[in-house]
Amino acid sequence: MRDGPLKDGSLNTLLRIAGLTKRFGAVVALGGIDLAVEAGEMFVLLGGSGSGKTTLLRCIGGFEHADAGRVELDGADITAMPPHRRAVNTMFQSYALFPHLNVAENIGFGLRQPGLGGAGLPRAVIATRVAELLRLVRLDEYGARRVDQLSGGQQQRVALARALARQPKLLLLDEPLSALDPALREQTRAELIALQRELGLTFILVTHDQQEALAMASRIGVMRDGILEQIGTPAEIYERPASRFVAEFLGAANILPAVVKEVGSRGSLLRLDGGLTPLRVSMQAPLGKPVFLALRPERLRLEARQEPPAGDTILVNALPGSICATEYRGGALQVSVRLADGAVLRVSHPLAHGAGAAVAEIGAAVMVTFAPDAGIVLLT
Repeated sequence: MRDGPLKDGSLNTLLRIAGLTKRFGAVVALGGIDLAVEAGEMFVLLGGSGSGKTTLLRCIGGFEHADAGRVELDGADITAMPPHRRAVNTMFQSYALFPHLNVAENIGFGLRQPGLGGAGLPRAVIATRVAELLRLVRLDEYGARRVDQLSGGQQQRVALARALARQPKLLLLDEPLSALDPALREQTRAELIALQRELGLTFILVTHDQQEALAMASRIGVMRDGILEQIGTPAEIYERPASRFVAEFLGAANILPAVVKEVGSRGSLLRLDGGLTPLRVSMQAPLGKPVFLALRPERLRLEARQEPPAGDTILVNALPGSICATEYRGGALQVSVRLADGAVLRVSHPLAHGAGAAVAEIGAAVMVTFAPDAGIVLLT
């Protein structure tokens, strides 16, 4: 372990993690995590099952002890500190509400316990704080109600209010929306974002839901096999993924093997494996190297294929193919286009007031086109 406070050059960093490692037998759950989270951030840990995101959250909260590494909160080393001594609170996926207590008693439970922010608080102070929290989560009239009389969304708000009661510097949320139905999930997501901004509190939220991460995060950390594969804003990670894994995990992506043929001030010229069609992208890529070209379905355009141009002219960023499948998705069709080499591209084809359906008929000969800035070059 390192001596003295960790340094990362930022005056606003609330949480610093260095070299955090955790094993469960032969399984490496965390493989040396380094992370800095800024004060006031909504930081989202995104990953699939077994990626290590919940283990990392539990190490920050003190519910798991790391085998190596260090955790600092606001400049203080909390690596070995028990959960109740940390200025950190956790909202669990199951909500963990007490069925024998009413809503107000659940919210005020931690204020009556010894430890950080709780010991010695008079009943009147607890009652005032609980009332403030009930207003904050819009449950003013529900204080005396039993928690089993509440809807799932209301129970979630009680759990959130209880987590905020001791005024933590950092709030950890483990899959907070997973138990809600889709409509309520979207509504509650918006409420959480608004509440976090209103309080100015730092949230670290764990989820496996890509859309949830994109909608809520100020920054996302994508986890895979106990490491942080990439950290960045939602736009950075979606538009410029660092690896094929990130490109495919965060949203749909067409991945095509290619070779870099030319590099210049306007970007790079690629050719698909075995193909003749040149593809120009805005990104700089290593000359002569095999790479992967990632294309998001919504950045592709579908056009009816015309007669080929006269002479030897080859259209740049135009891939001929035929439609082999379609899937209606409300305002757009998900269209599968089979290219001459057998590869299949997914294209999100907009349907403005029903227009554009004719070009997307099964068997239609089409051209898939894209702008140079839509191509993402991946080395791995």
